[in-house]
Amino acid sequence: MAEPGDPDPSKNKPAPRPEADPDAEVGFCSPESLAAHPRTRPSEAGSEPESESGPESGPEPEPDPVDDPMNAPLVAPLAPAAPGPPPRRHAPVEDLPEPEGMMGLYTVYALILFAIPTFGVSAFIGLLAVMVRDVPTHAVAASHHVFQVRTLWAAAVVAVLGVILIVVNAGVFVLFLLVLWVLMRGAWGSWLLKSRRAIPNPRSWWI
Repeated sequence: MAEPGDPDPSKNKPAPRPEADPDAEVGFCSPESLAAHPRTRPSEAGSEPESESGPESGPEPEPDPVDDPMNAPLVAPLAPAAPGPPPRRHAPVEDLPEPEGMMGLYTVYALILFAIPTFGVSAFIGLLAVMVRDVPTHAVAASHHVFQVRTLWAAAVVAVLGVILIVVNAGVFVLFLLVLWVLMRGAWGSWLLKSRRAIPNPRSWWI
């Protein structure tokens, strides 16, 4: 047992190393281990050297919207259509060839139009004229010839039928419709002949 005044042997004893402290291995720290490792304040600790940064790189260039494949259209643009031929215009009437027997066709159309004031006499003459003539070889003249023959024959038959129906008070109405029909077909045919155009459907009963 130490006497008072004897020197304290623990003062000269070196402090145990922290690795020799068994409590430090299980997560506890003894006062001796803390004495060996004094705490350092954050202000006293040296600042970590900043990592050397490379040369500052500028902003990445934006992709060109024209060359960007994401902006490419899904459907390829259509190639411009080749210019077509200019619209075809009708040749002037003076440049068209004159149909065969044009004067005779004009004469028959005139007889058809004068059938009303002459009470059918001129139409009867026109019917005789087209029956004795041959069918023209020209396409335009042939269409007008067929048109005139069908007009005059139909007018002759309906005129006889209208005269018979006068007895039952229906002939006047039939003759009135016949007059309108003959005038319409005569005017239509003469206008097409003047334009040197063929009848679209010469065998029809309409214009």
